[in-house]
This record gives sequence, structure tokens and C-alpha cells, in this order.
Amino acid sequence: MARCETTQDPATAAAPPDIETMRETVDRLLGPDAAPDALPPSAGEVDTLTRTMRGQLELLIPDVERSVGGRPKNVSQYCALACVGEARGKLSAEPGQGTSGAVAYARRLARVLNALCDHYERLGNQHE
Repeated sequence: MARCETTQDPATAAAPPDIETMRETVDRLLGPDAAPDALPPSAGEVDTLTRTMRGQLELLIPDVERSVGGRPKNVSQYCALACVGEARGKLSAEPGQGTSGAVAYARRLARVLNALCDHYERLGNQHE
């Protein structure tokens, strides 16, 4: 009987998430100069960073879930799935009024994106 092997086309294979770029985005809002009362240079930058992080979260959430691989088997996996739930909650929330509300929302996204990056790295893509 002939053995049938399937290979994924490299052109359609999903690339791993770019954790380094995600962390750079986070640092723009949570870096050492980003004290609670320090605002980013412009409302446009906050909007751009918010949209970028939303997209990054939407890409990273399924990868973290795949890393867990179904039912969690240990504390790290449970925590990762809890963080996924938190990230989904942040994605469904709306920013508050004005620039300070937009900045606060962007920083909440940044914190949960940073945490998801940590979980992704900690899990080491165990599903493979």
C-alpha cells in the first residue's frame, strides 16, 4: 500500500508570530518614559498603536491556544488560557472618552499583549 504524505505549501504556511515586533509596540506605550501621566506625542499615534496591538492580539491569541493544545494539563497552560480570555475581553471593550481614555485603553491592550507574548514564549509552542 502506498503511503500518502501531505506537506504544507511554504507559501501558505503560517509564520510564527513576530514576538520581537509585538514587544517593541508594547514598549512604545509601557516603556520607562511611559508613566501614567505621560501621554504619547499625538492622538494619531495612540490610534495607530491601538490598531496595531489589536491586530497583534488577534494573531497571537490562536497561537497561544494552539500551544496549549486543548485541555490545559498544567498551571502554565491554565494561566495562558486565562490570559487569552482577558485579551478577548480587552478586544471587546471600548476606549474611554478623550485622549486620556484612548491612552488608558491602549495601555491595557499593551499589558495584555505583553503577557500573551510571555505565555507564548513560556509554552514554547509545545503543540508541535
